Amino acid sequence: MALSDSAIRKAKPADKPLRLFDGGGLYLEISPSGSKLWRLKYRFAGKEKRLALGIYPDVSLAGAREGRGEARRLLAQEIDPGEHRKVQRTAQADRATNSFEAVAREWLAKYSPRWAASHSEKIIKRLGNDVFPWIGGRPIADIAPPEVLKVLNRIEGRGAHDTAHRALQNCGQVFRYGVATGRILSDPCRDLRGALRPLKHAHFPSITEPVTVAELLRAIDGFKGTFTVQCALRVAPMFFVRPGELRRAEWVHFDLIKGEWRYLVTKTNTEHLVPLATQAVAILKDLHALTGQRRYVFPGRDPKKPMSDAAVNAALRRMGYDTRTEITGHGFRAMARTILHQELGIPPEVIEHQLAHRVPDVLGTAYNRTKFVKERRKMMQQWADYLDKLKAGATVIPLHDQAASLESRRG
Repeated sequence: MALSDSAIRKAKPADKPLRLFDGGGLYLEISPSGSKLWRLKYRFAGKEKRLALGIYPDVSLAGAREGRGEARRLLAQEIDPGEHRKVQRTAQADRATNSFEAVAREWLAKYSPRWAASHSEKIIKRLGNDVFPWIGGRPIADIAPPEVLKVLNRIEGRGAHDTAHRALQNCGQVFRYGVATGRILSDPCRDLRGALRPLKHAHFPSITEPVTVAELLRAIDGFKGTFTVQCALRVAPMFFVRPGELRRAEWVHFDLIKGEWRYLVTKTNTEHLVPLATQAVAILKDLHALTGQRRYVFPGRDPKKPMSDAAVNAALRRMGYDTRTEITGHGFRAMARTILHQELGIPPEVIEHQLAHRVPDVLGTAYNRTKFVKERRKMMQQWADYLDKLKAGATVIPLHDQAASLESRRG
């Protein structure tokens, strides 16, 4: 006799397991504790087997009967329902392990320790907000180029074009890791080159004319803000490091006796050396009396934290400079790169190494903190001396012009 929902609800537990049969091998087993479990008894390859179909009432009578029907269909195809379930669970586990998000997090876990924390956080946030919600759960081997493009177009649609390009780059890194670890055969992002709207790269505004630089240096000397920010402004042109590296500079990384500042480049997490000109050492020694007992060289309002990332630009604006069109804290890098080469005749490769840029050499080395150290020490002192002369209003003749003048005299 077939079971009914009312009969199941009225059934009471006994001292021993109680079975209520529905037919076709399906029955409800009621334990002495009162739990009710659906089971299916069947035979495969001459052996009697049992298959659990779920707990009542989570699985209703109708649901249990559907499970029985599915098992019968498999048996008709000479497939063991129990073994089929094991295969399905294994495949599901594999899909979880080989989903795009799982592979991405594995890639992040492997490589992020080599990156700056801020860089890692940006990538995790970008993938978490713009990629994982749509393709994170998909098996990485099943993801095709149009599916990735749809995700990227969604980002572009809100006007975040730079984010879309960065997301494409990160997805490509994940897919290539999937290739390397045997999850997929190729990177679908390779087929998306040119699919996104090209970026219009806006360079940070900078001042590169010596006469105008001289005016800026004099304005910095006349700055009426805090002593800490004034010192940051005075060394910024001499150091020409990234603004974040300047404001987060720590005293422990400075050796004022040797005239060195060593730290990790935030963008690449590589060691970098900034030789300190005598002028920079003098400024830092003066500042050390105020902040030397603290962690940061340029602390903010909260002495336990570095000064705000907007402090230098805000100071430039107070001095009357437009940070959108004239100069920013980042613009000191372009200032140094341009003038050091054009006015002082410094070889570009020496300048680029001091900027901590990746400059492949004949051996393929991207960046070597110790390369051109002697030349860089000389350059940094020469650069500080040049800035002093500009500020003082002296007529500064570029080195290559001096050489030409001497040659003409000899002739």
